[in-house]
Amino acid sequence: MENSKPYAAISREAIMAAVSQCNDPQIPFVTPREVKNRCYVVIAGERGLAGGYNANIFKAVAAHTEGLPYCVLPLGRKAIDKFQHLGVPLLNDTVSHVEGLSVSRCYRLTQQVIQGYRNGDFDEVFLVYTSFQSMMSQEVRVEQLLPIERGVEQPPRAVVTIYEPSPEEMLEKAVPDFLAGRLYSAACDSFASEVSARRNAMDSATKNAGEMISDLRLKYNRARQGAITQEITEIVAGAEQ
Repeated sequence: MENSKPYAAISREAIMAAVSQCNDPQIPFVTPREVKNRCYVVIAGERGLAGGYNANIFKAVAAHTEGLPYCVLPLGRKAIDKFQHLGVPLLNDTVSHVEGLSVSRCYRLTQQVIQGYRNGDFDEVFLVYTSFQSMMSQEVRVEQLLPIERGVEQPPRAVVTIYEPSPEEMLEKAVPDFLAGRLYSAACDSFASEVSARRNAMDSATKNAGEMISDLRLKYNRARQGAITQEITEIVAGAEQ
């Protein structure tokens, strides 16, 4: 997870620098258009027993759709099962394991998303994943991938980049690589969050089970003590008669 972040950060800076110098208003990766359909790349877990990890992701998607039609590229068995159950169109349902997802596989998935975006199958692309904050904290994030928003992040003023032949052509070639790297970094982030969430859930379950066992043992000992006391009382009462 940590090793995947530098490439994602530096490539984003390069993309935003090119966008800031892009004068072509019709470049497809930058130009907004009327939103009639959306695509969500949703990264969830392979299995449950991770507390609210998967549920929080699905709640974030449901809250963000705003009633618009959408399709999903699900990564992780739970995401595939969830959106198949909801009847949402899926771009691909073959990635059931987020663990070990390769950069080359991310690139192929990204090409599928870009092709759908170019064809007009959807007008916006969002990435929904879980960001690892610490072993005790994970945060669900919804990040817009396409179109790339102008002015969201400004490159450092001291940096002057000269593009040959043009920023527009550079974006055409670099955006697929950038999106693939971003997807890979998010997948690593999500898997680390899933493992952390499952560890916390199992730790809580173990503590709850221990408390339950202690409570039941106390109740058992009280019931046993009460039964013994009752027997002694009955024996003493019988002997006195």
